[in-house]
Amino acid sequence: MTAMPPTTETAETAIVTVDVRIRRLPGHDDLPLPSYQTEHAAGMDLHAAAPADDPIVVEPGQIAMVPCGFAIAIPIGYEAQIRPRSGLAAKHGLSMPNTPGTIDPDYRGQVYVPLINKSARPFIVTRRMRIAQMFIKPVPRTRWVEVDELPDTARGEGGFGHTGQ
Repeated sequence: MTAMPPTTETAETAIVTVDVRIRRLPGHDDLPLPSYQTEHAAGMDLHAAAPADDPIVVEPGQIAMVPCGFAIAIPIGYEAQIRPRSGLAAKHGLSMPNTPGTIDPDYRGQVYVPLINKSARPFIVTRRMRIAQMFIKPVPRTRWVEVDELPDTARGEGGFGHTGQ
């Protein structure tokens, strides 16, 4: 294995920040905003806005739409990706049916996380529980260039399982 050459770039100079407008919805002032849990975390945890006196029960094999209590305005040229939390998936079989989920820049409604319970036991989602992660990612626009032929590659038209793996 070849070692990577040393770099003079520091973590502080490598970080790109993006301003995203966020609005807490009425009745959810007690919920934390999406936040990074460690200094170098890639995703921000999202918290459940389940009613304090009425937790959301996700039955085995079922999907529940869990509100997060806020709305956002993603800048044009970006998306918000919503992904499962690895600990909930590994320990409780809780995931998302559409992972990653995408929030487009023109959506202004409440953020919801669709959770699916892949375990054999009901899972209870309580208020303030960390249920998913959100990533703000750049999304370039695609411009199709129609051609008569595509350039050759070693793989060619080899599809699923073409390497025998």
